[in-house]
Amino acid sequence: MKKDIQIPIVEEVFVAVVQEQHPEYKTDDWNAYIINNKDVDLDTVLIVSKGYSEAKITPVMRHTIKLLPARSYAKIEFMQNEVLKLNNEFRVTFFEGNQMLDKTYVFRKNTINANALQTIPLMQLKGILVK
Repeated sequence: MKKDIQIPIVEEVFVAVVQEQHPEYKTDDWNAYIINNKDVDLDTVLIVSKGYSEAKITPVMRHTIKLLPARSYAKIEFMQNEVLKLNNEFRVTFFEGNQMLDKTYVFRKNTINANALQTIPLMQLKGILVK
């Protein structure tokens, strides 16, 4: 029976952390985004995020995006500088058509920094991407 269960592989859905200037306070903020690089919409996107290390753990945060259109992105959350020193995990669950998919994206501690910036697909901004 177990051999008959097929677990679909999530492709073309990413989580990125982007450094952006806050328009009001003029500070360089880190924000997490979910990117749908597929040609189909994603329904009922559920995101559970947390930061952790051997000694610390942040409260779990939950986010819902009712519809993430094809070839688009949406902001998940602002990330404080203190949590960049931790492993940051984003567990993403969504429906593509009638099929539910799930993937966990992890940014390892201290990997979110200005030296690791690259161009993020669709956004044309600089950030760190986890596939």
